[in-house]
Amino acid sequence: MSLSGQEPAQGPGETRGLRVSIPPGARVFLRPLGILGGGTAARAVEAGTALPLAGGPLAFTAAEVILREGTEMSRALVPLTELRGWVRAQGLDDDLDRLVRPRPDFGGLSMDRPRIMAILNVTPDSFSDGGDFFDHGQAIERGAAMLAAGADILDVGGESTRPGADPVAPEEEIRRVVPVVRHFAERGAVVSIDTRHARTMGAALEAGARIVNDVTALSDPDALPLVAKAGAPTVLMHMRGEPRTMQNELHYDDVATDVMAWLAGRIEACRAAGMADADLAVDYGIGFAKGTAHNLELIRATTMFHGFGLPVLVGLSRKGFIGRLSREEPPKDRIAGSVAAGLAAVDQGAQILRVHDVAETFQAFAMWRGLHGAG
Repeated sequence: MSLSGQEPAQGPGETRGLRVSIPPGARVFLRPLGILGGGTAARAVEAGTALPLAGGPLAFTAAEVILREGTEMSRALVPLTELRGWVRAQGLDDDLDRLVRPRPDFGGLSMDRPRIMAILNVTPDSFSDGGDFFDHGQAIERGAAMLAAGADILDVGGESTRPGADPVAPEEEIRRVVPVVRHFAERGAVVSIDTRHARTMGAALEAGARIVNDVTALSDPDALPLVAKAGAPTVLMHMRGEPRTMQNELHYDDVATDVMAWLAGRIEACRAAGMADADLAVDYGIGFAKGTAHNLELIRATTMFHGFGLPVLVGLSRKGFIGRLSREEPPKDRIAGSVAAGLAAVDQGAQILRVHDVAETFQAFAMWRGLHGAG
């Protein structure tokens, strides 16, 4: 399978220009490129030389078109002027529209600017802050400080999902998280429950959580019926296996399109269960059954994940690949790398960053919004 181009290839399997029909059985992925920001983006959209990315304020002027049939892949770099005509001819208008249209509110929050999801681990063994806020009083104090520092969402978790972590029984997880969820929900905060267990989801939603954040994309057999009935906004994350074994499953034919295809299946399952697209967000799962090279490739491919037409959440705060790329710093000394990598995702339109370090991220976002004229 190949894409016919007008100019010589620029790299392995890559061409410029596009004169091809989609082979039967092939999947098409569109990765927006040529990202513009600020006033430049607005002027280019007005002039018709760019399209808004997920409603703006960023815009794109080109795309990488990826055709995949099994493990065989071809890629082409296509300017927007040519892309529009090819998309129309192939009947892919909806695919392009999903990249362009604004995102609906998620969990009661508008997605017209980047949002901060603050990590509040009520655990003894999380990789970065395990035990720091295991006591309910300490967790509540920490959560209040995060909200004061600028967090939009508090993501409360009672089970570590770091590589090699042992599972926690739902009864114990519920004991850990529900008092904290209830405390902040009663005070009007937007609270998400970070769990892979349906029983914990149900207890947290009853306590006032607005969002379910599941690293297994509702793999618990009881989870999907529960959140569908509740109409709970849900983050679907990609992971292979479970925390104890996931780092043994690092083989991908092409990590970005493999993850896209897997998430597409979970989205379809949610739709079949009656969930609305407005109640879904996706997370490509940095560090979950991923090596350093996989993590970097996924961050580079962030724009492609807008192809679902859903908010994109990225969680990379203090993760091990940051230390491996630097000087093997311990988790709490990876703040600068976390902010830098997070901004790389936001510069590709990611709507939500899940972070430990709220004040630093809030300041970085303030600069980003100023530069891009985004509220």
